[in-house]
Amino acid sequence: MKQVISKVAKTVVPSKTIEKAKKGISELAYNLVEKEIKKFPEVIGLEFGGSFAKGTWLAKDADIDIFVRFKKSTSEQKFEIISKKIGFEALKKYSPYVRYSEHPYVEAKIKDTKVNVVPFYDVKLGEWKSSADRSPFHTRFMEKSLTPKMRNEIRILKTFLKSNGIYGAEIAKQGFSGYVSEVLILNFGSFENTIKSISSIKENQIIGKTTKKFGTSIVIIDPIDSNRNLAAAISNENVGKFILVSRGFKENPRLIFFKNKKSETSKNYWNNLLVIKFNFKPRSPDVIWGQIKRATTSLSTQLELGGFNVLRSKAHTDQVKDAYLLFFLESTKISNTYSKNGPEFFRENSSKSFISKNLKNTELMWIKTDGKIISLEKRKHTDVVKFITEFLKKNLQTGVPKGLLADFKRGFGVSIGNKNLSKSIKEEAGELISTDGPLLYFN
Repeated sequence: MKQVISKVAKTVVPSKTIEKAKKGISELAYNLVEKEIKKFPEVIGLEFGGSFAKGTWLAKDADIDIFVRFKKSTSEQKFEIISKKIGFEALKKYSPYVRYSEHPYVEAKIKDTKVNVVPFYDVKLGEWKSSADRSPFHTRFMEKSLTPKMRNEIRILKTFLKSNGIYGAEIAKQGFSGYVSEVLILNFGSFENTIKSISSIKENQIIGKTTKKFGTSIVIIDPIDSNRNLAAAISNENVGKFILVSRGFKENPRLIFFKNKKSETSKNYWNNLLVIKFNFKPRSPDVIWGQIKRATTSLSTQLELGGFNVLRSKAHTDQVKDAYLLFFLESTKISNTYSKNGPEFFRENSSKSFISKNLKNTELMWIKTDGKIISLEKRKHTDVVKFITEFLKKNLQTGVPKGLLADFKRGFGVSIGNKNLSKSIKEEAGELISTDGPLLYFN
């Protein structure tokens, strides 16, 4: 294992040339923002944050985060308005746009490097007014706590996570953030120890110190806030992938674990894929991703209630105008009847109610060997396209979040398979009918 890690370590540290280029961009952006904050008495300073400030950034993936410090007394409205004004004016030459976390922030690209201008309140530790208020404390804590060796171990871990498709805190990914990577290395001391610890981690195990209980599959405590579980933002699927790929690497360490590995899509199951497509009016990527993920979850429930077994599902958007809700079904056509379980015959009132409610519409009714009364019912829809199309036309408010109602009312499309999908959407949809990458390492 040490041999493989040593080889990877040589590739993850940015060269002097790249360091110089990033430093030039960071100084340019900082000076532009510094000039703008002087116009607003509510702002009392700015500072670098994120992986660039902490020296844990990857050469190919280094954002410049500039945090703008607001007086604690600033209203939330002014906080948002002024921070956007500063960001847009400072970065006006670089086509700035708004992104959303808890609060909006401004992002732009300078020479292929993302620059984020993020507002935060000048508060004491633990007296948070916004989620970004923790960031300067994170930066100072890690600057003080990380050794130079640890910083490179973090880079190795980030590369490992990225290569296996589980790196990134954005809602579209719900993976392991840069800060979580730092916390893991700080707790376990090295990449090797992290791999060994994660490969044998127990359900609900706590990494860090806290007195609070959390309900996630694993718990990763924020070192500057013992009541905050960093793993809450990570999907259970990505936690599982991390554990499995760690076990795979521990058992058989190879460089392939640090290369983007794509699994082959099974061509046998394209006809089991249900696609719902619609267009949306422009909005923040973070907002639309949240909406389509909730819509996918909600419609999965409705499909199940309609008798269509959903094996896997996901949402995707181009973040411009097109959104897709994708469902891998056990079958797109189902039988025209289904059995409805009633109460046991000993439950007088319940059994009487069940019989009287269902007797008119039942095909058959009988008492099962376990004493339950069973009704055989006829389905209205046996074809998933007809089912979901009618559902969305008649029960739209039940199936999609409020924020998507207007988009769906303008129109939507329902189809089976991949015939009308672009190459990029085919790739996304294909993940639903592929074996998860981390599982292939056990072959």
